Amino acid sequence: MYGIEQKNAIEMAIDEINESRMLGDIRVVGIHMDDGADKAQTVNIFQRLINQDKVQVILGASLATLSFAADPIAQAAGVPVIASSNTAAGITDIGNYIFRTSPPENILFPGVLAYAERKYNIKKAAQLYGIDDQLMKSAYLIHKEALAGAGIEVLLSETFNRGDVDFSAQLTKIKAAGPDVVVLGALAEESANILYQARQLGIGDNVVFLGANAAISTKLFELAGPAANGFLVGASWYAEYPSPKNQAFVAAYVKRYGHKPDVFGAQAYDAAYIVAEAVRRVGRTDDRKAIRDAIAATRDFTGVIGKLSFSATREPIVTPKVLEARGGSFVPAE
Repeated sequence: MYGIEQKNAIEMAIDEINESRMLGDIRVVGIHMDDGADKAQTVNIFQRLINQDKVQVILGASLATLSFAADPIAQAAGVPVIASSNTAAGITDIGNYIFRTSPPENILFPGVLAYAERKYNIKKAAQLYGIDDQLMKSAYLIHKEALAGAGIEVLLSETFNRGDVDFSAQLTKIKAAGPDVVVLGALAEESANILYQARQLGIGDNVVFLGANAAISTKLFELAGPAANGFLVGASWYAEYPSPKNQAFVAAYVKRYGHKPDVFGAQAYDAAYIVAEAVRRVGRTDDRKAIRDAIAATRDFTGVIGKLSFSATREPIVTPKVLEARGGSFVPAE
């Protein structure tokens, strides 16, 4: 649900970089490996990429839980890593070789909550989150802190395990509590099932659902259908973002793959170009530290998500946006 979109976008970027001869005689070669969202496999893959394939940069991993396990290996080896779908707190604290183009949840969620407060005058909340996933636990804590800061009463907090498909017990308790808003710390598949089951259980449209950035996926609409309408999330990008560069990217992606990209594909596409631009400035590929330093020096890079710079802690500085699920896609909130 996350990795394939990033793989597609990165492969398209690599082809464009090579065809344009952006790097002169240097040719970018992408090595794609699937870790099956298993930490042990992620660790093994990082070791192989670093020690056997001798890569200069790693783009990944797809999930924060996997990155917390594997990024320290790249940090110790001095191999730059850029993640495009990690939003948990603490990712870049792993070390100075770790970057991300995905804005962390603590940058995105406050704007989503402020928008919901203004539009819906919410006063009472419930939280539902994945207890066995580092990203979702991190999102829960960020959401909890933001709710407290806004003076919104949290009536109850319910949990689930990754891979669960039946949320009726948790949603029945939430319905009985009567919140104005339900805040989800869930990935896209779980979020879709929760939204669908909530409406099936009679939780009406008067109850607003807010989600984590990790819930954004084109698959959400396939799984939730109309129940997704009104779901609010924060993001760096949306498909209709009106910049010529983004519109060209979306058109090329649709032509190549037959469907629109998602936000993680967009962030991965920019990550590939940020690496290429760093290599262009360095002028060589045999110095990982120089490439790392050039990535860190990225300022006002104009990508498909808009202008991006890296902070001193290698976090992306971008303009966050509040998106609403409506009619099968995420669109800017009114």
